[in-house]
Amino acid sequence: MLDLVKVALRVTSTAYDSELNQLIYAACADLGLTDIVAIQSPNTSDPLIRQAIITYCAMRFGKPENYDRLKAAYDEQKAQLSMSSRYTDWGRRDG
Repeated sequence: MLDLVKVALRVTSTAYDSELNQLIYAACADLGLTDIVAIQSPNTSDPLIRQAIITYCAMRFGKPENYDRLKAAYDEQKAQLSMSSRYTDWGRRDG
C-alpha cells in the first residue's frame, strides 16, 4: 500500500515512508470507525478501499491546497463503503 500511496502523492523519497505508513494505518482505523470491516490489513487488494486510503493520505499529508475537495471526496467514499453490505457486517449481525 505504501508504494501505491507514494505514486499517488508523487513522493519518490523514502524520507516520508514512516509518516505515510502512519497515515495508511490511520486511514484504516478511520474507516473502521464506521463499521467498515472489509479491511483485513492495509495491504488490501480491494480497489475501493485502496482509493479511500489514498484519498485519506492525500488529505492528511502536508498542507494540500485542495484539502476541502479531498475531505469531501474521502467523506463520500467512506459513506458509500459504510452503506454497503459488502464492506460491513451490519447485514449479517444477529439482532
